Amino acid sequence: MHINKRTALLLAFDIVATYAAYFIAAILTDLLGDIIATHEIYFMVGVLAIINIVILALFHLYNNLWEYASIDEVIQILMALSLSTLTGAVFLWILDVWIPIRIYFVAWFILIFLVGGVRMIYRVMRPRRRALKLAKVANQPRTLIVGAGETGSLVIDRMATKDPLMPGIPVVATDDNAAKLGLRIHGVKVEGTSEDILKLVELYNIEQIVVAIPSATLDERRKIYAICTRSECRLRTLPNVRELRVDELDGVALRDVDVADLLGRDEVVLNTRSVAGYISGKTILVTGGGGSIGSELCRQLCTVAPKRIVIFDMYENDAYLLRKELLPQYGDIDLCIEIGSVCDKTRLNDVFEKYHPEVVFHAAAHKHVPLMEVCPREALHNNVFGTLNVVRAADHYKADRFIFISTDKAVNPTSVMGATKRMGEMVMQYYARISKTVFSAVRFGNVLGSHGSVIPIFKHQIACGGPVTVTHPDIERYFMTIPEASRLVIQAGGMAHGGEIFILDMGEPVKIVDLAKSLIQLSGLRPDVDIKIEFTGLRKGEKMYEELLMDEENTVPTNNASIMISTGQEISYDEVAAKLDELETAIDGTDTEAIRILEEAVPTYSFTPNVSGKPTTTTNETPSAE
Repeated sequence: MHINKRTALLLAFDIVATYAAYFIAAILTDLLGDIIATHEIYFMVGVLAIINIVILALFHLYNNLWEYASIDEVIQILMALSLSTLTGAVFLWILDVWIPIRIYFVAWFILIFLVGGVRMIYRVMRPRRRALKLAKVANQPRTLIVGAGETGSLVIDRMATKDPLMPGIPVVATDDNAAKLGLRIHGVKVEGTSEDILKLVELYNIEQIVVAIPSATLDERRKIYAICTRSECRLRTLPNVRELRVDELDGVALRDVDVADLLGRDEVVLNTRSVAGYISGKTILVTGGGGSIGSELCRQLCTVAPKRIVIFDMYENDAYLLRKELLPQYGDIDLCIEIGSVCDKTRLNDVFEKYHPEVVFHAAAHKHVPLMEVCPREALHNNVFGTLNVVRAADHYKADRFIFISTDKAVNPTSVMGATKRMGEMVMQYYARISKTVFSAVRFGNVLGSHGSVIPIFKHQIACGGPVTVTHPDIERYFMTIPEASRLVIQAGGMAHGGEIFILDMGEPVKIVDLAKSLIQLSGLRPDVDIKIEFTGLRKGEKMYEELLMDEENTVPTNNASIMISTGQEISYDEVAAKLDELETAIDGTDTEAIRILEEAVPTYSFTPNVSGKPTTTTNETPSAE
């Protein structure tokens, strides 16, 4: 039970109510004199009060959302007080303490009114008090609420009391539960289902739609968002109020629906129990710790209570801001910043010597495909030999685990960036055979909102009035959120035994042009009317369709449905060492020579982009990453 100010007040009131109920019961039954004369009544009623509190807590009656109490909560109170009264009577009987049964019965009846009454008064009075405190907000948008459940009730109630965190005038609601049609929630009528949204928008001149169905299934959410984005309304949502503590309710605010909502992936929760063994109490090094993936890895790792996190990054501003963000929440964790490049062997070894990390997450990399096409030697320097430096340091300083962040662009690569990341995988697998450190890699696709990704670029183009540029109308990519990818990376690290390439379930691929249209619609604009979409042609090294498996690879499942293990042909470890020697000489040569040697070193590297059709991946009966 989470103790806060409100819960403490309810606890105190329930204790007082128990004393009051039994004394009033004794008076009403003309037994007050007998009870006081024959029993240590104050102590005994105190015992009964404790029993009441324990059983009320077991029924979650200190954490319910009393603003939205209904007949269900009344039944809970009746059941809890019946059980607590019976338990108290039996307990005192065992102690050989006699109190007349009619006192128990009358006290139970009084307690129902006292315990239930104070909660119902809170439900009735609190919205009125909030309405008096909050300043009136003018020019509110006319709002349609999708969902007539508890979350929808919260939205309507807050809007009606002019809560600035939930701006809007609640006009009409919809719900796919036919039993709710025609009913009213705080005076707002439920007039249709999700199929009626567009009709109601036009009928009631709706300016804002609030989707208040966080508990809906994945398919239900996709369907509703698809309907809502066809309107010109601002589209907003909020968290599930059942997942919040009572003291968090006042801070609940509407937020704009974003691309992650439209993609409709179920949220991945980090299984802290499965990863605690290799994270908790340990020193963790995250290279590229200030970047999109690296910083989110640090955030997620903090929830598993490591002893120390070392944020290693070239860019001091990102690392500084991340530490400043995490310190107030995780002051018990030693958060260290070390500035440097993975290409600097001396600096890297200094950091390993100083901290002796037990777990290394290697997220540092050059990842921008077009830029690496014009700077191939930099890609080699950072993505191959930077990785090699970190791998060697992890081996030399006897780290327990090393997790390499790879990419779907390493599969049958057509770009320098993808080929260098594939070479990084080969380096990892090479050392997995000869080292006591457990080396593994995690391969996944694009993450929403990462630095340099398509989403921030599209948003900037929309803000500037367009056009939004897409390379090809049929180009597709896999997407997941940064927190989702980071949690799965950490969980995959806990499954590693050495040499695995873990494949994350990326769901269904998304057409980039559809993503662009959704972003335009979320901005309240119309694709190809308010904002033009232009096709610019595939860029050098860019694939039409990304793959998660090479032609010779299949997958085997793990105990986590979102994580699979690649099973491909074993590489020649002697050959890897020879290829590294050749690539090292290429860094000092020309770009053309570097690309030629990289093509020889990575057999699956093909400079010709796949524009003819979707890739075919050989699979057996085990599940594929696609």
